[in-house]
Amino acid sequence: MDLALFDFDGTITFKDSFEPFLRYATGRSRTVIGGIALLPLIIAYKLGLVSASKTRAIVAGFAFRGRPLTDVQRLGSAYAKEILPKTLRPKALERIMWHRTRGDRVVVVSAALCVYLEEWCRLMEVEVICTSFETKNGMITGRYQNGDCVGPEKVRRLLRKCQLDEYNVIYAYGDTSEDAAILEMAHRRFYRWEEVSGAIPHGRKSDHVDIDPSR
Repeated sequence: MDLALFDFDGTITFKDSFEPFLRYATGRSRTVIGGIALLPLIIAYKLGLVSASKTRAIVAGFAFRGRPLTDVQRLGSAYAKEILPKTLRPKALERIMWHRTRGDRVVVVSAALCVYLEEWCRLMEVEVICTSFETKNGMITGRYQNGDCVGPEKVRRLLRKCQLDEYNVIYAYGDTSEDAAILEMAHRRFYRWEEVSGAIPHGRKSDHVDIDPSR
């Protein structure tokens, strides 16, 4: 058996899933207030002064702090069924099905939020490792549980879930520097759907992240 590891945003999808989910799941008043309150952060991100990972965490905290997790999960489930299918790359779906047909273990390893990605992966019958919210008494605290699932954290979580020496070949698919750690541990690496053998680019993740809570 082989192991296939897929990033989600920009790899399986054409675009980022995070910012559209914020607009889908956040009320108008909080969206407007967030657009004003978080404007300095958004500007700093656009200028490259703040990482995409840190920006996502702060924006998500503002959007979902104090909300019942079950309510956000309900919205995430609807988003996975209604919105995400419109953003998927046919090439990615074909590749996932190719691995499943071969009997490979398929795991999506992503910084995307579990409230919608878990449902999408359940429908696709693949495993998932992603970013989840910390909760207290069923309410979202505004922080991530165990941090953002990005970069080396993807590898750490994967190693807790999989024994890599059990697999003949490890495939990995990604599209930005946030996927470099996963790509570099694979036998066959696909960067932006081209198989590569050299170093993975480590540029800033800016090609498909569009965080703007005011939109």
